Amino acid sequence: MSLDVSANIPYDIKEQIANLLYEEAYFLDNRMYKEWLELFSDNVLYKMPLRETLEGVDVNNISVDSAFYEESKASLRTRVNRLYTKSAWVENPATRQRHFISNVVIKASDEADKYNVRSYFLYKRSRGSTTDIEEMFGQRNDIVKKMNGEWKIISRTIIPDQAVITTMNMSMFL
Repeated sequence: MSLDVSANIPYDIKEQIANLLYEEAYFLDNRMYKEWLELFSDNVLYKMPLRETLEGVDVNNISVDSAFYEESKASLRTRVNRLYTKSAWVENPATRQRHFISNVVIKASDEADKYNVRSYFLYKRSRGSTTDIEEMFGQRNDIVKKMNGEWKIISRTIIPDQAVITTMNMSMFL
């Protein structure tokens, strides 16, 4: 993607798509998981491939055959619904979390009202009274589309910058 890819995107479209990402972060930070899930299309592909560290290979070494997760809307819904039960022990006590989204770059696709969106994320989480702060950071590659008058995320690929994930678990959404 060149630096001027979003130059031909109307400002109101850029603003709407950026606001979609910021609203998503708000929903996640405030544990509004059902509302968050509605930002995705019914046929969403939500995945986070592994980052590999190989000598003498490009820094963008992403596994094509292994992933931390690769989910559909049905599997995301199962995870979300579980968070509203007493069996979600990993979220008891509830984590305090923040999703920071930046460097949003939007590129038009060859289909009307469909855009490729790249953004950077920084995720921070703490739990209970511990002084430990967990974090993850990286890039998200989304495809968003206006469907029935609403913007929906139809695909998300999360590229972590860490090859070794240091969080206690992977219960978060990014």
